[in-house]
Amino acid sequence: MSIDLTKIKMFIMDVDGTLTDGKIYISNDGEAMKAFNPKDGLGIKLLIKHDIMPVIITGRTSEIVRRRCQEIGIQILFQGITKKAATVKELMKTYDLQPEEVCYIGDDLNDLGAMKVAGVSFAPADCADQIRPYIDILLTKQAGEGPVREAIDMILENRITAEDIEEL
Repeated sequence: MSIDLTKIKMFIMDVDGTLTDGKIYISNDGEAMKAFNPKDGLGIKLLIKHDIMPVIITGRTSEIVRRRCQEIGIQILFQGITKKAATVKELMKTYDLQPEEVCYIGDDLNDLGAMKVAGVSFAPADCADQIRPYIDILLTKQAGEGPVREAIDMILENRITAEDIEEL
């Protein structure tokens, strides 16, 4: 099966276990920290530069994630979402997108519905075994180690110029 990544207009991401290593640090005051890979952040900026909308849909609610989105330019953020597939469908309707124009990267069972709705699904190398049969592209990078950037590099292959890099 050949997957055409040149049609992608929206790149949807899960957070825990995808953009982060999946560990959740909780202090007495609430969520204390998450570790994000800067390579993923730079890749997301490249998506924006190429008019591909980055979106986060996450089951948790976190001020840390909101701040990270603000820092790297993600304007579409959905937190506390239990039915991710419905959110993906609504995004496709709102932005008049076909499945082949949407990709989703996630790592576990709560991402499966969204993966099935999106035209292309990616997952980190250490994703849950149960979702592997449904993944279009299994990445080589593990959660938190740049799988988002790996997927973005595939999508933007042969499209990144020296000018893009100079302007980041």
